[in-house]
Amino acid sequence: MEILKSLYRMTAFQAIFEHPSVLLMLLIGSVLLYLGIRKKYEPLLLVPIAFGIILANLPGGQMGVVPGESIELGKEHFMNLFEIAHKFGIMNFLYYALIKTGLLPPLIFMGVGALTDFGPMLRNLRLAFFGAAAQIGIFTVFLAAIALGFTPREAGSLGIIGGADGPTAIYTTIKLAPHLLGPIAIAAYSYMSLVPVIIPMVVRGLVSKNELKINMKEQDKLFPPKHKIKNLKLVKILFPISMIIVIAILVPTATPLLGMLFFGNLVKEIGSTVGRLTDAATTTIMNSATIFLGLTVGATMTAKVFLEPKTLGIIVGGFLAFAISIAGGIVAVKVYNVFSKKKINPLVGATGLSAVPMASRVANEIALKHDSGNHILQYCMASNISGVIGSAVAAGVLMTFLA
Repeated sequence: MEILKSLYRMTAFQAIFEHPSVLLMLLIGSVLLYLGIRKKYEPLLLVPIAFGIILANLPGGQMGVVPGESIELGKEHFMNLFEIAHKFGIMNFLYYALIKTGLLPPLIFMGVGALTDFGPMLRNLRLAFFGAAAQIGIFTVFLAAIALGFTPREAGSLGIIGGADGPTAIYTTIKLAPHLLGPIAIAAYSYMSLVPVIIPMVVRGLVSKNELKINMKEQDKLFPPKHKIKNLKLVKILFPISMIIVIAILVPTATPLLGMLFFGNLVKEIGSTVGRLTDAATTTIMNSATIFLGLTVGATMTAKVFLEPKTLGIIVGGFLAFAISIAGGIVAVKVYNVFSKKKINPLVGATGLSAVPMASRVANEIALKHDSGNHILQYCMASNISGVIGSAVAAGVLMTFLA
């Protein structure tokens, strides 16, 4: 019997019987794995996040991230990384070294920048304003969350989901409300994967069929642009340099994210002479950062942290932030059309999110359903790309006032 008791204590059955909530978390992790593998919902991040949830909730494995209070040695004194690894395991070492320091989101932004072409936005600069208008969801939900009892820092992390930018949401939450990192990340990436569902739903409620048929190319023929960029290559090189200087002066807290974004874009635009840097940013560095980001964020979602009322509020609030951001961009276009002879398809405003290029593809498909010759992808990309910058600036504003 002593041998049997020892074997029983050696396994995780005792911990599972004492804390059955871990079974629910294992089920949630399995469902997210299914969505990532079978349904292909943001699989590059949802799969590691889901597996991180499973690892974190397997009893006795020391794979769940512990709260910051657990590593305090005294007032203003904390364990070093080696002590954390020794006492709490390798996942906590990775979390406090790579996530808590804010390292991984900027690295991912560098890869995103190296994959981004700002050309569509530079050729249609007036459309960039709708990327700014779409950030209304962030601040609307921020104020609503405070009214519902969230602290200002928690409300800021919740509102940033409306920017539809996973790395930005994670970076902001690390700075403002790290205890909500797991639920915020799951909500942000889940709704990003549901862009093909959410955008059509909001569009049906706000946009008429006649507005959906507005042909942007025909509008360009009727009202041709007065100024054209003669040397687009030079402009695309100067743009990231000048933009980061301006943003760093106006919103310094946005510099870590946008600085890496613009650096990645700069090496892309320079071309073959720095091709190895571009390849590293978009493959080795970005892929490694994505793996560790997903696993460690998932590891924060232990049963104790995730199964509480605030999590439900984050899920609902995140959806509202997404929907309001889409609606804000659409309404901005409709207002613009009232005062302008050259009309803009409201679908361009619906893509003011940071979900690049998924939002633009979805909007283009909606336009083609109403007019098979109405290709608006390049116009949507102008608003879509500006939304990346807009959400990062909005995050910088929130961190400036709340951190």
